[in-house]
Amino acid sequence: MDTNQTATPARQATITGLAAVGFIALVAAGIWLAIYSTRYVPTVVNRVGGAAVYLGSLFVPASEPGLSVIPAASTTPSENGAGTSTVPKATTKPPAQTIPVAGQQTSNTYQIGGATTTRPFSGLPDLVTRINAVGYLATTSAESFVASTTVPAGKRPAVNFTVENIGTNASGPWRFSATIPAQTVFLFMSQPQQSLAPGDRIDYTLGFDQANRGPGQLISITANFDRTIGESNTNNNSASAQLTILGS
Repeated sequence: MDTNQTATPARQATITGLAAVGFIALVAAGIWLAIYSTRYVPTVVNRVGGAAVYLGSLFVPASEPGLSVIPAASTTPSENGAGTSTVPKATTKPPAQTIPVAGQQTSNTYQIGGATTTRPFSGLPDLVTRINAVGYLATTSAESFVASTTVPAGKRPAVNFTVENIGTNASGPWRFSATIPAQTVFLFMSQPQQSLAPGDRIDYTLGFDQANRGPGQLISITANFDRTIGESNTNNNSASAQLTILGS
């Protein structure tokens, strides 16, 4: 009996089995890597160079036009005959021969409007960026913003800014970027923001840590930085401000 012929099928079966095990292990490793990337990569992207960004926002819709209606008051001659005075009819005693008696007059203000209506839009949107104030966060919450041109040691520099649509059409989803003075070159790019109708705006507060120290630290905000939406004017998309960041 030829031993080489018996050994060859066994060796081949062993090699095939090891190859199958290796393939399964490779697939499992790929699945684990995909899950790891999905869970942790977005966090790492917003912490480039060890800096973390804290972002808060408040959507403010366009105000609807309204109309106030104030009933007119009655006028009666003054006692000395030198003009008129405004008095409620209820305080005026009618003569005895007057048969009709006026009821009590009331004066109120009524607000007309405020109902949500669908307005037809045309033309193009126009996003304008305004920096309202620079300062710092007292805590990790964006609601703890304190306006100041000087950031105390140990505090997180921050900027409060507004993006408003002053155009004539809805913007659709858009994004903004923020260049901040972190210890490494840092560009924060936001997730897609909600569409802004004409007159709508969003007030933002953005803070960060691991900041550079010293005077003249520049913060710059740019709306629609990637030009995903067409605008009637892109010259007003950016705004910047400086602040002094103190060290310990």
